[in-house]
Amino acid sequence: MQGKQHIIDALNGLLAAELAAMDQYFIHSEMYADWGLSKLHERIAHEFDDEKGHAKVLIERILFLEGKPDIRTRTEVRVGQDVEEMLGFDLQLEYEVRDALKDAIALCEQEQDYQTRNVLMPLLTDTEEDHAYWLEQQLRLIRMLGLSNYLQAQM
Repeated sequence: MQGKQHIIDALNGLLAAELAAMDQYFIHSEMYADWGLSKLHERIAHEFDDEKGHAKVLIERILFLEGKPDIRTRTEVRVGQDVEEMLGFDLQLEYEVRDALKDAIALCEQEQDYQTRNVLMPLLTDTEEDHAYWLEQQLRLIRMLGLSNYLQAQM
């Protein structure tokens, strides 16, 4: 089914963000593992898998619309130097993805491409209600407990 090019372009923009999120979560999860922070490693490795699933959904939709998925382009990957910075960079990326998803959903509604909108809605829910919310919780815990207590709980 031939899709509108600006919808395909928006989907490729989302794909660039999801691929960057995969890269960022992958390096952060491996850093956590190296530091012995097994709980953070496990959760962030799970986030990597979620982002891979999001990228797969976007690639499938782009192909369905007879577009060409751009898997070379990435938005900026930010690698933190410590746990708080890493969580902050991950949250910043999730906010950027959330905003891009909302823009793409609005475009789909404007163009009456309701099926693509329906494909994007679960990604938005996952981004807001799981990924971003969990990261906000972790940063709040660091403020409440102090970094050393938080890190001890992540071993």
